[in-house]
Amino acid sequence: MYKLLIMDDEPQILEGMKRILDWEQYGFSQIETCESTEVAISKVVELLPDVAIFDVCVGNNLSYEAIHKLNELHISTKYVIMSGYSEFKYAQEALRCGVKDYLLKPVERTKLQQVIEKIIIEDLGGTIGNINNERLNKDPVLGVSYDSLSKLVNRILLMIKTESTQNITLKSVAERFQMNSTYLGQLFLKETKMKFSEYLMAHRMLLAQERIQSSHEKISNIALSVGYNNLNYFYTHFHSFFGKSPSDLRGKK
Repeated sequence: MYKLLIMDDEPQILEGMKRILDWEQYGFSQIETCESTEVAISKVVELLPDVAIFDVCVGNNLSYEAIHKLNELHISTKYVIMSGYSEFKYAQEALRCGVKDYLLKPVERTKLQQVIEKIIIEDLGGTIGNINNERLNKDPVLGVSYDSLSKLVNRILLMIKTESTQNITLKSVAERFQMNSTYLGQLFLKETKMKFSEYLMAHRMLLAQERIQSSHEKISNIALSVGYNNLNYFYTHFHSFFGKSPSDLRGKK
């Protein structure tokens, strides 16, 4: 199975990238993250990941400089750069060191999906014939295809997925789009049949469910990791959503 390394100095971006695709469906059995180019170099040498996704600039360091060093070691890892910069010089330098693609932030799910599928087929000698593309293209909360939603709503959903562990609100999203929050909320409700706050809660609950069932991590830590600073608030939402407590879901008496 494949190994993936993701580097970014923003924890919420790392978390979002880990969940933007169903990596397991693509055959990635190990996903590692790091927040600096120094650690990234060490991890590549140690893990020999099949694919590495690096932010173009972490602190004062440029990731393609790290890739140049790694290429000198003849490591076969395939690199993808993501960046908030659209300047041609960054993309040009990335391509010079053999990067497979250069994706602008916020990374679009479909574009990343296309890049990963291409790497699997052309570079790793794998196949994607057994991947349930219908499932991959459906929003887990809404149960509808992303293609059936407008570009605006897809961008909002992507922001929620990448920033749900932070204090994201309809107002903060509206400010970034330079739109009226009430109007944006009405558009979101009309298209998704859910209020922004309802979708955000459902998304957080599904994240919490996955972590509760797949780990022995403390419930308080899981609550904090999915965006809840108030544990009682988390328990109230969780019981309302699932009809049971986190401990019951985990199977503890």
